[in-house]
Amino acid sequence: MAKKDSGQGLPAPAVKGRFAEGTRSGESGRPGSPRRPKTGLVLGGGSARGLSHVGVIRALEEAGIRPDLVCGTSIGALVGAAYASGELDRFETWLLGLGIRDVVAFMDVSLSGGLFKGDKLMEFLRGNFVDHSLEELDLPFAAVATSLHNGAEVWLRQGSTLEAVRASIALPGLFTPVMSDGVVLVDGGLVNPVPVSLARAMGADIVIAVDLNSDILGRHLRDTPLLEIPAGNVGAWIRRLQGNLLTLMPSLSPDEPRLPSMLDVLASGINIMQVRITRSRMAGDPPDVVVAPQLAHLGLLDFHRAKEAIEKGRQAVEVAMPTLASLGLRHS
Repeated sequence: MAKKDSGQGLPAPAVKGRFAEGTRSGESGRPGSPRRPKTGLVLGGGSARGLSHVGVIRALEEAGIRPDLVCGTSIGALVGAAYASGELDRFETWLLGLGIRDVVAFMDVSLSGGLFKGDKLMEFLRGNFVDHSLEELDLPFAAVATSLHNGAEVWLRQGSTLEAVRASIALPGLFTPVMSDGVVLVDGGLVNPVPVSLARAMGADIVIAVDLNSDILGRHLRDTPLLEIPAGNVGAWIRRLQGNLLTLMPSLSPDEPRLPSMLDVLASGINIMQVRITRSRMAGDPPDVVVAPQLAHLGLLDFHRAKEAIEKGRQAVEVAMPTLASLGLRHS
């Protein structure tokens, strides 16, 4: 399992991997020579909205901006790991090929700990992508998780990259938690949805943060289903599950307002939590640039809408280009 560090009250940790302690990307190594500022890319949490991170990375690179390190929370950890591992091309190709049936196929229902176990997704990732150790990645990378025992922020910086991602995406109620060295780990978004502090601790001088939660409050309280249900055995099973859940609800007369669905309430509750925490954390440790894709119309599990999300990420970078240029990051 990835090595854990508490994210609270620690000095900036030494980054292990291809950079020796005391040197950073962009340093010439000659005494007295100026050092190029080190740029960190922070990828925030936000379920399916996080597919826009791919578009953000593509747009930044097309503008000549390649970060010196990357860190992420939840879906940001997944995309960040693909980028740091050199697997972003194959990862994007896979995302663009996802259909509704593929998304449903990854939903291995659990009876304890969360709605889904997450085993099918991790089995697929291990079978199709190389699981590098975090220390060996070409691009320094770290993920954020949360200790369910005491609420401590946990920085995952060593060990299996995929296991670090699995802990970071363990959204309570949706994915089952991860047990690591006797500690139960869940989604890092509970404590740090946009981990600017981690990027600073890794040595970033300039931080570009991608916030997926800027426009989402109240937008999931709608009458459309969270995920379209396909035909077939899997779809029939989900429809039966929904029907059983509906029998637990009190009946309403046609004139009474209908309450939001269980999944809409869950999604909206998560949104409120993440917006509030994001605002608080970024006020205390602000990034230098905020990239904010407009993605409120995407549902919690709309992973089959990758093309749309990626384009929104590109558009958000265009909006942020004046700020990036003012920091000397954009290359002509």
